[in-house]
Amino acid sequence: MTRADYYILPDSDPDSRERFLGRICEKALAHNHRVYIHLPDDSALERLDARLWSFRADAFVPHVILGKTPEAPVEIGFGEQRPGHRELFVNMALDLPEDAFEFERIVEIVVQEAEILAATRQNYQRCRERGIELHRTDLR
Repeated sequence: MTRADYYILPDSDPDSRERFLGRICEKALAHNHRVYIHLPDDSALERLDARLWSFRADAFVPHVILGKTPEAPVEIGFGEQRPGHRELFVNMALDLPEDAFEFERIVEIVVQEAEILAATRQNYQRCRERGIELHRTDLR
């Protein structure tokens, strides 16, 4: 059964989503989980690609761009292409694609910004309607 985790951050800055994403990736890698990070477009992909290589002064998240290099535990992409695994789907786009429900776990990072709040509320409702196990972690 799919599980969906919603991490609620106190910040209104959309960049704080990417900073928190590094922590999620570190934790997933420590537990030998494979991660796919879904982004809205190519410019978001390029920005996140750079950020993951330097997300902390003493650490980076080893990753690859989906479809351009061999597979890695963390893959980033956008559009219709998906990785070969169905473990962890981190949605950094607004809309949650239908095939995200095929993954074992979905993660949404929520910040206090109107567009992101509205989109994640809609995604939460879709998960609830499907009977997905929902978890909310309020970090405020």
